[in-house]
Amino acid sequence: MCKGLSYLPSSCLEKAKEMRVKLSHLAETHHKNKTQDGRILQDLETLLNSKSGLQAFRAFLRSEFSEENLQFWLACEDYRVSPSNLQKTKACSIYNQFINPDAPLEVNLDAETREALLSVMDSPCPKTFNKAQQRIYSLMAKDSFPRFLRSHHCMEAVKAF
Repeated sequence: MCKGLSYLPSSCLEKAKEMRVKLSHLAETHHKNKTQDGRILQDLETLLNSKSGLQAFRAFLRSEFSEENLQFWLACEDYRVSPSNLQKTKACSIYNQFINPDAPLEVNLDAETREALLSVMDSPCPKTFNKAQQRIYSLMAKDSFPRFLRSHHCMEAVKAF
């Protein structure tokens, strides 16, 4: 179990504080530049809307064998803007690829959300995956994104600016 930060050597804690200050400073500096890629560290939404940020985040998730969350989120974004005549086909594809318990890229969703999706697969609409997509986004924002900020993938992306 986690014993808290008090068990870490003070040198590690100081190093972590220094890194956080540097990352915050970089984020502020890039934010002031008002460039899309410069705001890579601001939040997950900004990262996902940045081509280079998205590439760095994808590489990080791939290294952790958890790229399916991002793939699902992107598939939902694509689905939302799809013409209505393609929605049923795309909805079935997303369900089979990410939601079905035997899916090759199964994402971590609660049973209630899975059941709700299964019940609307016959007549999907543009908002069909909104709740599931939001749950996966929250998972990435709370779990993957903070780890990404501490990763070498993030450091490399920052250096590229």
